[in-house]
Amino acid sequence: MSNQGKVYVITGGSSGLGKAMAVELVKRGANVVINGRREQALADAAMFIDPTGKHVHIVAGDVAEPQVARRLVDEALAQFGRIDTLINNAGIFIAKPFTEYTEEEFTTYIGTNVAGFFHLTQHAIAQMLKQGVGHIVSITTSLTDSPTEQVPSALANLTKGGLNSATKALAIEYAKRGIRVNAVSPGVIKTPMHAIETHEFLSKLHPMGRMGEEQEVVEAVLYLDSAQFVTGEILHVDGGQSAGF
Repeated sequence: MSNQGKVYVITGGSSGLGKAMAVELVKRGANVVINGRREQALADAAMFIDPTGKHVHIVAGDVAEPQVARRLVDEALAQFGRIDTLINNAGIFIAKPFTEYTEEEFTTYIGTNVAGFFHLTQHAIAQMLKQGVGHIVSITTSLTDSPTEQVPSALANLTKGGLNSATKALAIEYAKRGIRVNAVSPGVIKTPMHAIETHEFLSKLHPMGRMGEEQEVVEAVLYLDSAQFVTGEILHVDGGQSAGF
């Protein structure tokens, strides 16, 4: 299935996986709307993604805020006329013992990982229902299936595990109405959020003995976007982590 002319909305689009997805999609002829909290970082990413500015549009703001989610959808429609695929990529991860999480950290987790997904997905699906077609992809984590004592992850499991479950529920709810809903569940991916000095330790968390590459997650998203008979899928891209270790 061609990406030519399709419109993608990507949260967490100023760096890491979100930026990598946008780069690949624009190379394939798509239009992208990227969101993030830091306007200058978004502007810099947009220039890197498409120096012409024709195929990328930025919407800065915290997607956990309902008005930002609404604006993201409205501006995507104003700029490109439709939304073919929403990629819920924004997320945070803080590894620490459960009893040491603060109220502020809990609120931030829920805001970014859950409220952001809820508000934006709700608005996107409403538009996709008008179109009669659409696709939602959320980026979660394989820690929801295979926790490890080496990386405390209770809040990630609480929030991203909820997205996995919601993915299946929404897939069934909208299966007959032209909207597919899937998720990619990565292991630890080599992005700027992981300092180089941690790579050796993080590599050992995967049976394959290495971290994942950004492009490997991008390829998983592209597969799900093209796989018209796939919905409700949680696709693990984790070097075997979810299979057991």
